[in-house]
Amino acid sequence: MTQPSFSAPKGRLRSFGRIKARTLKPRQQGLLNSLLPHLALEAAEPVEPARLFPKAEAVVLEIGFGGGEHLAAQAGAHPRWGFIGVEPFMNGMGSLLSHIENENLANVRLHLGDARDVVGRLPDGCIDRIYILFPDPWPKTRHHKRRLIQRDFTASLARIVKPLGEVRFATDWAHYAAWTLEMFEAEKRFFWAAEEAADWRCPWPGHVTTRYEAKGLGDCRPIWLRFVRSGA
Repeated sequence: MTQPSFSAPKGRLRSFGRIKARTLKPRQQGLLNSLLPHLALEAAEPVEPARLFPKAEAVVLEIGFGGGEHLAAQAGAHPRWGFIGVEPFMNGMGSLLSHIENENLANVRLHLGDARDVVGRLPDGCIDRIYILFPDPWPKTRHHKRRLIQRDFTASLARIVKPLGEVRFATDWAHYAAWTLEMFEAEKRFFWAAEEAADWRCPWPGHVTTRYEAKGLGDCRPIWLRFVRSGA
């Protein structure tokens, strides 16, 4: 299997840390070698959801799926939807591939690498929903520039999300939640879909707890933010 390049293009900072932790389990390494090439998006080519999922009723993008438990559960619950999963962490990719094989999921395509490389290759208005669940918070002030959520990135998301489609973001770091609100409010093509405190204090219906979420490593209880793309 040809491994992706994780070096950031000139002028771009990496929004994620390490790409591998412990040695992969033999089965996961085997799936990286055998299954991933069949599910991986073509490198440097346009990503065309209509071709990847020609009969899909909706297309969902999950950015940074971690161990893959959420993405696998959503794909299993919505077999008529197409799912694109992006993750730079090789152990996480191996974990999701195990879920895909165990549950015989046929509606998932994958990218091992930087989400921005995929977003930039998607056509306008092609995604119904985006999940960004508990991304690396980069809590130190000098590292905030490495956060995935930046103004240029929210503009990119506004380009690919369908009118009335949405971005679902969760974090357990209070400053990152405030930061994300600021970035999305600056992007006028999105509006924050919250009417009462329960809308950001409670997960949306159908949420599946992730491995990272369960660890509770942040400085606050999880905060759940939904941003809807305007219909104009």
